[in-house]
Amino acid sequence: MRLSSAQLTPLRLSGFRNLFFATLCSSAGTLIAAVALTIDVQQRTNNGLWVGAVLVVEFLPTVIVGLLLGPLLDRLERRSLMIAADAVRVGVFVALPFAPSAGWVVALAAVAGLANGFFRPAVYAGVPNLVPDHELPRANALLQGIENLSWIYGPLLGAALTGAAGPSAAYTLNAASFAVSILLVLRIPPRLLQSERALSRGHWRDLRDGFSATLRSPSMRAVVVAWGLAMLATGAANVAEIFLAKHSFSAGDLGFGLLYGAMGCGLVVGSFGSAALLARSGVAITYGGSLALMAMGYIGAALSPNVWVAAGCVVVAGTGNGTAIACNALLVQRGTFDLLRGRALTFVMSITFALAGIGNALGGLALHWTTPRWIWGACGALLFVAAVVGRLMARKLGGEAPAEAEVRPEPTQVAAAH
Repeated sequence: MRLSSAQLTPLRLSGFRNLFFATLCSSAGTLIAAVALTIDVQQRTNNGLWVGAVLVVEFLPTVIVGLLLGPLLDRLERRSLMIAADAVRVGVFVALPFAPSAGWVVALAAVAGLANGFFRPAVYAGVPNLVPDHELPRANALLQGIENLSWIYGPLLGAALTGAAGPSAAYTLNAASFAVSILLVLRIPPRLLQSERALSRGHWRDLRDGFSATLRSPSMRAVVVAWGLAMLATGAANVAEIFLAKHSFSAGDLGFGLLYGAMGCGLVVGSFGSAALLARSGVAITYGGSLALMAMGYIGAALSPNVWVAAGCVVVAGTGNGTAIACNALLVQRGTFDLLRGRALTFVMSITFALAGIGNALGGLALHWTTPRWIWGACGALLFVAAVVGRLMARKLGGEAPAEAEVRPEPTQVAAAH
């Protein structure tokens, strides 16, 4: 899809431009790694439990960061934190070719997952400081779009490279991608990523401040509730997807790949188109509409006569998904002040990721007593509920100004960012 010059205006700002390309490198490396790690563990063990362990450590560290370590994103300098996260990932992927067992591979993957849990929230917490407020939807759309493009070509590149030269080749490329990301982040002055830093009042009190900021902010409550329901639904649908392709449509591995790629295509379209929709319709209509579009896509796929029709429906669902994610980023970024934004954002991410994990478990259980079509249909129905909730909770928000004054810490908690 071709982007207009207006959609690309945030890239004229050097700080955001460097962050954009750093995110491209980081996202590509993360997704190449996801495939290489899965293949490596499967080849070493041929055991589904070990493969499942790799999948768990891809998202579980993000939950841990949000629930226990979020204050570090506001207390520490964001640029240094991003560089440290990339440096850790370079070290992990340099070490992985020498891992003696599957256990070591999973352990190192967990360390990389923890670094991912810091890098991505730091990026989105810093964006509002890099671009003017009116450019924020476009900046989010570009970042989400490039992440979703990586979601399409990263796994393909990882699979091709691992198949041709083994996991070590993919690990080497991953390490190089994170090293390039470090060089790009170094080009961003620290003050541009963070207007102020919070001084600690004690770790647990800092953590409580982040939880309080989230719960008191109407825009972040909308994300926690509406997107939480959506993640619960999509988590269940993701588990059933391969069975939908192989059993319901008798389409085999190719059919599964088709559905997987269709979701990626929709995510790209939704991400890049989100800024225009937000400008025209506002956050409440766009948010509710995007979740409703997801619902229609999932229900349409459940009712499809074959995998090709289902793939078209999944593109629709992915388009809604990509737009909703951009709305989430905007609502959270505008939902609180800069010195609380990092911990609030990671808290929101941890809650929604945890609900996705619960959805995975529920989807797996449901497969024992119903069909994949019914699971996808039920998930579509839950997404309609999420759409109504998101529309109602966000209807009084214009993207929302910073959260209420009572969540802002005292001046003694603030340190200037250097």
